[in-house]
Amino acid sequence: MNYSQFLPDTSIAKYIDAFWKVSGESSTSMIERILPDGCVDIIFNLGNDCKTDNGAFVMQSAKVYFVGTMTTFKETIMDSDTNLFGIRFKPGAFSAFYKFNSLHALTDKTIELEKSFGFDLQKICSKPLEYLNKYFTHRLNKENKFLLDIVKTIEKRKGQIKVDTLATQHYTTVRQLERCFKQYIGISPKEFIRVVRYQHTMAALQNRKQNQSLLSIAFECGYYDHAHLCNELKRYNGITPSLL
Repeated sequence: MNYSQFLPDTSIAKYIDAFWKVSGESSTSMIERILPDGCVDIIFNLGNDCKTDNGAFVMQSAKVYFVGTMTTFKETIMDSDTNLFGIRFKPGAFSAFYKFNSLHALTDKTIELEKSFGFDLQKICSKPLEYLNKYFTHRLNKENKFLLDIVKTIEKRKGQIKVDTLATQHYTTVRQLERCFKQYIGISPKEFIRVVRYQHTMAALQNRKQNQSLLSIAFECGYYDHAHLCNELKRYNGITPSLL
């Protein structure tokens, strides 16, 4: 698999994490595991049909898809004719461009987007960055500063904060946080905190010192013990730390 990532223009960098491209490189099919990151994506299938959601969903050629916030890993089947181009929105930032009822109904799902979204696939094939930067700059609307500030707090704390503490710090209620997160991110604040903690744990494991134990990493990242760490990692990426 060939993966490339591109930064958006500064005018929309607060809301879009990255543009990305994935293409196959093998004549035989390969399974790629996609891990939760608290984000939603729009994906353009510029190649042949591509199976995703552990083989349960087919992204058809020349169509556009929305991928909801994930609470566990997904597997996508790729081959030499796979050609996907995507937009990864920062948590809670999709609403800066689109109006919608709630993202909660789309959690862990992949759906085809209606043509009313108005993407020009020919321009995405020829000049994707130029076209998409202009497209989203023109679409940029009012941000949800309240939610983005809360997301920033969670990320700053590396997912080591309780929901009631978060509500108190931001002068709101737990119930209001629940409604806001489910509508604009797709998952509860507790689930989002767990995803952020998992991401920082993966980084800690990848930068692990030679003699550093898994138990010390577990405590450092806010888990109760070694077993708690292993269960969380297996939930989100399907494997235990010893296999990383």
